[in-house]
Amino acid sequence: MFDSQDTPEIEATTAPAPNTDATGKRRILFAGLAAAVLFAAGGYGAYYALVGSHRVETDNAYVGAYVAQVTPLVGGPVRSVAVNDTQAVKQGQVLVVLDDTDARIALASAQADLASAQRKVRGYLATDQSLSAQIAARGADQARAAATLASAKSDLDRTRVDLDRRKALAATGAVSGDELTRAQNAFANAQAAYDSAKAAQVQTAANRAAAVGSLAANAVLTDGTSIDTNPEVAAARARVDQAAVDLARTVIRAPIDGVVTRRNVQAGQRVAAGAVLMQVVPVQQAYVDANFKEGQLRKVRIGQPVELEADLYGGSVKYHGTVAGLSGGTGSAFALIPAQNATGNWIKVVQRLPVRVAIDPADLKAHPLRVGLSMKATIDTAA
Repeated sequence: MFDSQDTPEIEATTAPAPNTDATGKRRILFAGLAAAVLFAAGGYGAYYALVGSHRVETDNAYVGAYVAQVTPLVGGPVRSVAVNDTQAVKQGQVLVVLDDTDARIALASAQADLASAQRKVRGYLATDQSLSAQIAARGADQARAAATLASAKSDLDRTRVDLDRRKALAATGAVSGDELTRAQNAFANAQAAYDSAKAAQVQTAANRAAAVGSLAANAVLTDGTSIDTNPEVAAARARVDQAAVDLARTVIRAPIDGVVTRRNVQAGQRVAAGAVLMQVVPVQQAYVDANFKEGQLRKVRIGQPVELEADLYGGSVKYHGTVAGLSGGTGSAFALIPAQNATGNWIKVVQRLPVRVAIDPADLKAHPLRVGLSMKATIDTAA
């Protein structure tokens, strides 16, 4: 039998057994945990070696688009505005209509000037024909004058011979004084007729020369041209075309498909040519500018696939795209006030370079984006 004094000793020698079991369990637990950590680390290492090392990502990315400015090419008061902000429009859809009263008057005036120019050129061409006929008539007059002059010369020669003969006979008394007087009168008349015919020949030659000169002067206006190709008519027609274009430009249409934004025009407002009336954002042609750190771009190349997520839709919606290009400089290089790093307290700052990402149009159609939305971009540099 054990006495009461021996009992504590027995209890003291049997107490450490439970502590040994707990220590073993803790060792097993820590070993399992260490194995799990090593397994996870190994898995992550394998993932990084096979996948992660070939992927670069950033959440410093935003949606952009080439926004179209809607500006009038002619000025005038606004008659009506057909669209509002946030409204989707198609290319060619009417956006704004200007008052066209002045444009219509200008077109009518230009058309009248064209008709006047055409009438004037018709007159030039008709004058050509008239002058050609006059030259022919003056040529005939000149021929008649030459024949008349030849006839007068013949009469003059004949009367001179007759007068000389009468004078010779009068000296012998064979011819009376009256007959000599008649011969002298005939010679004088023949001389006058000859002088008149000679003057007429000179006049007809001058008339023909004047007609030829007028034809040459008029030919400068019509030579080598027709009514349609005459420079005066062509200039007038150009003014008509310009007036017609100005009239058509009083109706302002959407330059592209997209969504209207920043409308700042109202009916009744007078606008000047070139003033921005509104903008049209081509949401189906949106792109993403992802700003990657310079150290991430070592393996980035144009054409590599990009996976995108929009904060608007969350991670459940994936967009697919490709690297379209890398900017020619960092964002700070093109800032309004570029960084000055030549001072003594210069601190190196990691720079970011915008990478342009083209988005799959099918993804954009299924889940439209808007300019300025935040995105997350991941580039597969192994592709």
